[in-house]
Amino acid sequence: MAYLIFCKEYCGRRKKKKKEKYFWLDRCKSLRWQQVYNLWETHFWYVLPDEVKSTNLLNQYLELLSPCERESVFSMTGDQLKKRALLARALVRTTIARYQINRRGDPRSLKFRKNNYGKPEVDWQYTGDWSPPPLHFNISHTSSLIACGVTAGSLIGIDVEEKQRSLKNNILAFARRYFSPYEVEILTAISDPKIQHQEFLKLWTLKEAYVKALGKGFSGAPFKTFTIQIRDPINRGIHLPGRIDSEVPEIIVESPDKANKLSSSWQFALLELAGSHYAAICIEQERTAGGNGSNPMKLTMRKTIPFIEDECVSGTDAAIVIGGLTGVGDK
Repeated sequence: MAYLIFCKEYCGRRKKKKKEKYFWLDRCKSLRWQQVYNLWETHFWYVLPDEVKSTNLLNQYLELLSPCERESVFSMTGDQLKKRALLARALVRTTIARYQINRRGDPRSLKFRKNNYGKPEVDWQYTGDWSPPPLHFNISHTSSLIACGVTAGSLIGIDVEEKQRSLKNNILAFARRYFSPYEVEILTAISDPKIQHQEFLKLWTLKEAYVKALGKGFSGAPFKTFTIQIRDPINRGIHLPGRIDSEVPEIIVESPDKANKLSSSWQFALLELAGSHYAAICIEQERTAGGNGSNPMKLTMRKTIPFIEDECVSGTDAAIVIGGLTGVGDK
């Protein structure tokens, strides 16, 4: 696999450590520095694997990885799986590097750990004159899109699913196995198979994002133990799938530890992304001063090819908000 092998000719041009240092300084400068200004601000970065074709660029991504990460990439079966694994790790490293205080943005210096449930976290290396930013991140990917979400101080979970994803099992049979009775009832009431499939994927994406935000995994928060409600924002009733509204429906979770009580601790955004995916974002809400209400999520969406280009797609046809209360950023 050419793009995952260090070419002798390429490495030979960079034997001297001094040249290598300046090479990576230039590369790090190409990562546009970012700042999360508020605790309720959320940034969402994504890359389309089919748009990353340069062998030279993929080799540069490989150099960002730790030896353990490289071994994991090479252990994948098939070229496309290797490429996606590489891009996922490179996206995380280059994204987190953008937010380091004082712009100490070397993606290679980052270290990671996992919590007790296996959720990845940054293992910040403390020094006497530097404190790490209070960043949280989460990653999700399909065969054709890889995404990374970032917040400051708020827990975050994201999920992306292909809109044309096929299911081997009957949708309702699958839903009865994993979804709450309320969610199964909503899906059962939909007679149009296409709309039923779309609503199933939206619910699945939202439930994945919530579980990942909790950081407990499926074992700690089984899908059946909580309910996602998509509600009409005007009359607070059930949002009818397929109906065209001027208002984006609200998304609320009935949490497992508060049966029959809607939780206000979490906020969601649901989007159609790149015309081909559903993307769900779940963050822990920040209460307003005085504790009355909460600040709405401010979401900024960016498409990227790390080291090459960044494009803000907030408010465009590439990132259409279809659920959840959000403010759209443009930074």
